[in-house]
Amino acid sequence: MNVLIIGAGGREYSIGLALTKDENVEKIYFAPGNGATDTLGENLKISDFSALADFVEANGIELTIVGPEAPLVSGIVDVFKERGLTIFGPTAQAAQLEGSKIFMKNFLARHNVPTAKYIETDSLQDAYDFIMTLDTPIVVKADGLCAGKGVIIAQSHDEAKKAAGEMLSGNAFGAAGTSIVVEEFLDGYELSVFAICDGKDYVVLPAAQDHKRLLNNDEGPNTGGMGAYAPTPLVNDEIYRKLNERVIEPTLKGMEAEGMPFTGVLFIGVMVVKGEPIILEYNVRFGDPECEELMPLLKSPASELFYKAATGDLKNAKIEFHDKYAVGVVMASKDYPYKSTPPAEIIVDDIYHEEVKENAHISYAGVTRGEDGKLYATGGRVLVCVGVGDSIKEAQRRAYMLVGQVHFAGKQCRTDIAYQAL
Repeated sequence: MNVLIIGAGGREYSIGLALTKDENVEKIYFAPGNGATDTLGENLKISDFSALADFVEANGIELTIVGPEAPLVSGIVDVFKERGLTIFGPTAQAAQLEGSKIFMKNFLARHNVPTAKYIETDSLQDAYDFIMTLDTPIVVKADGLCAGKGVIIAQSHDEAKKAAGEMLSGNAFGAAGTSIVVEEFLDGYELSVFAICDGKDYVVLPAAQDHKRLLNNDEGPNTGGMGAYAPTPLVNDEIYRKLNERVIEPTLKGMEAEGMPFTGVLFIGVMVVKGEPIILEYNVRFGDPECEELMPLLKSPASELFYKAATGDLKNAKIEFHDKYAVGVVMASKDYPYKSTPPAEIIVDDIYHEEVKENAHISYAGVTRGEDGKLYATGGRVLVCVGVGDSIKEAQRRAYMLVGQVHFAGKQCRTDIAYQAL
């Protein structure tokens, strides 16, 4: 099978890496890919959806996997499906679960999925009135896509009002913020749970925990994610059961009943409050960096998981996971997340330690291959060092052993990924 992966980040690299170990897969293409995906397959300089579909038809590509949310919300799946092509991901209509926080919150309310108390509005006065009914902190969210950055956790009523005003004026997030959601803050611990769905059936992957803040002990500004680990011991069978019965099943039934069956990755942002899972948000793609830890835990062929989901046949799939743990540490550029950093050459030491060689790897993200053939750090989150082990501690140790072998000017990373579990 030939496979096309849409996207350019560490998530797409890690999916590609899993597919290179799959004997069902002959060739992998990336559109556009990054400076390191050319070691796994072929990078394409095609962005137009119809032109990509032409390429898929001309090159006998049997499966397309969409990584990021933007092409999903823009309707790439619809274009491919109209031409009878097999593609993994939700339609534009179903992708509203991430594309519009207002759609998502109203959907949760319609189908009795547990979520925080909220208001959706484009009226500043209504936002102010609702803010004054809530205890602090207060969560203010822009409605549209903001690359994971459109959420403000305000520590005071005044700060919440200011955030609402900046969003609704268009100053904070442009058109994405002209409608907002204001909601109560939930105090518990956060999880990332991923369900691979085919419209009716689903497979739940091991639950992960992401580390959003830049600095150790969850301090500093929010980022796209500085590392993650999976599976987390913070989830037990009872929480999985509640998620299946109260969240995933009503969501899939609700999406089907509303004429937009959900296929692809349902990424469930969960806050566990006193043992009860409450839904913070849905995304319609793998989390990044959680995907980088989940892919190496997959024991059965990656192509089967994606292909059976894309063709509505998950009930006949045999999906298995290794009984192991994975920890991923993001190495970021010097000025992340404040501004872009000048390119810096990446040097990876020769690895002689068998333990690291066999149980750790790099998933490349914000990298570019120079004309000299060398890899350069050019993005905010440059790469993820992933360690796998029989315990979280062992996986963490291996990930950080690999971190020590990677060098570029101004590199920064957290030194405490997975601390909540340890």
